[in-house]
Amino acid sequence: MKAVLLAALAATTMLASAASARMLDLANPDDGVLASRKFQCSLKDNVPKTYHWSGRAYSRVPGERDRLLFTLEGMNIRQCVTVNDPVRGVGYRLVSRELMLYLDPKTGEVLRKWTVPWTGETVDVIHVANDPVNQPPSFGRDKDGKPQPFRARIEDGRVFMAVEVPLFYRNPLAGDYQDYVGGTYQAMEIFDFFADEKKVRDTKYDTADAAVAWVRIAQWLPWMKMGDRAGMMIFNATGQMLNSFDELPEVMKAEIRTNYPAYVAPPPGDDTRPNETSWTYFQKIVGKPKTEAKSGGH
Repeated sequence: MKAVLLAALAATTMLASAASARMLDLANPDDGVLASRKFQCSLKDNVPKTYHWSGRAYSRVPGERDRLLFTLEGMNIRQCVTVNDPVRGVGYRLVSRELMLYLDPKTGEVLRKWTVPWTGETVDVIHVANDPVNQPPSFGRDKDGKPQPFRARIEDGRVFMAVEVPLFYRNPLAGDYQDYVGGTYQAMEIFDFFADEKKVRDTKYDTADAAVAWVRIAQWLPWMKMGDRAGMMIFNATGQMLNSFDELPEVMKAEIRTNYPAYVAPPPGDDTRPNETSWTYFQKIVGKPKTEAKSGGH
């Protein structure tokens, strides 16, 4: 316990003063959690950071060639706050909002309506507008104080960190009998982060300035009204942490100014709201009277 408290004190002091800049030991769990924090946000509390990514979304249906359905522009604005635990030591909590737009792959314009290739029906496009997307506190030690390693690979001056997130839960749109007839949501999110080793280790840099590759394999989007038709969606995108919100593409900044003004800043560090998902957001949109519901997730 004494060792954990001493490490916590040292880490807190480091975050409070640039004069204590040093090289992190990634084999040390208390340093490893700081390295993880640099990939996600900033070592400084309440400093907004913005990730941006661009990519493509495909359909995969048995017996037919994969189709390019949309191009993607996404952003996540976030910040971290330091948390302390008497057993787990010093950690951090990340709070964020996330927006992803579906664009016409030919024109690059933000889609408002879309004709479903398999049904011929024209539907309203509901973009990803998840607020909040928060994470539980992260620590370098488990609930019993046992060290948890910083899971990354270092090669030729770069740090590679892979995160797989398998999702399997009851679909929020399902009814009371879905345990009997089915109605679970299953997907896989894959995040591969890359950063310069010096920026990860050296605490004079408050962030790792990481790049990211993102892959998502999931069921049809709810607004596509595909029901139980065979097939899935495959998303592939690459991006990076920006120096500032202003570096976002103009198409995203224009959409945020017009329809998503809250996305210029992250939620407060003590945000306790339940996380939003594409399914719960869709439920809010379709649950409104038709006079209120707007296309594009507005």
